[in-house]
Amino acid sequence: MPKFSFEKFLNSQQNKVFDIATDFKNYQTNFPNTFPSVRVLSTRNNVSVVEEHMMLGEKELVMMTKHVVNKPDTHDIFVIGGDAKGTHILETFEAFENGTKMKILVDFKLKGTMKISNLLNKKTIENDYSKIVDEFVRVVEI
Repeated sequence: MPKFSFEKFLNSQQNKVFDIATDFKNYQTNFPNTFPSVRVLSTRNNVSVVEEHMMLGEKELVMMTKHVVNKPDTHDIFVIGGDAKGTHILETFEAFENGTKMKILVDFKLKGTMKISNLLNKKTIENDYSKIVDEFVRVVEI
């Protein structure tokens, strides 16, 4: 399945960008169009297991994710169950004097009926994920 990356420069300090990116408890509030449902199941130290419903274009993906947070530099997301099991997303944050460079590396996998239907091709997935990243940038820079 598709591998792709994004790089964005945000006019906000690294801690603010990182805190919003790793505040998965509030994804549903901060990103209601993308995350209609989020439930944190457990947190130990810097690792959390989260049940997420994520809209990717017109498709709702139901996923169990493991978030590994290494403040203030990296946020690893591993999809350990559901429609996108096997997906890995790495977000890195680099501080600059006038903002933060955020890099997102995505290795996207689809399972079950999502894979069989082939309704989501690489370009569609990349385009829809790009819209999620753009929404994140808007929220951070408010």
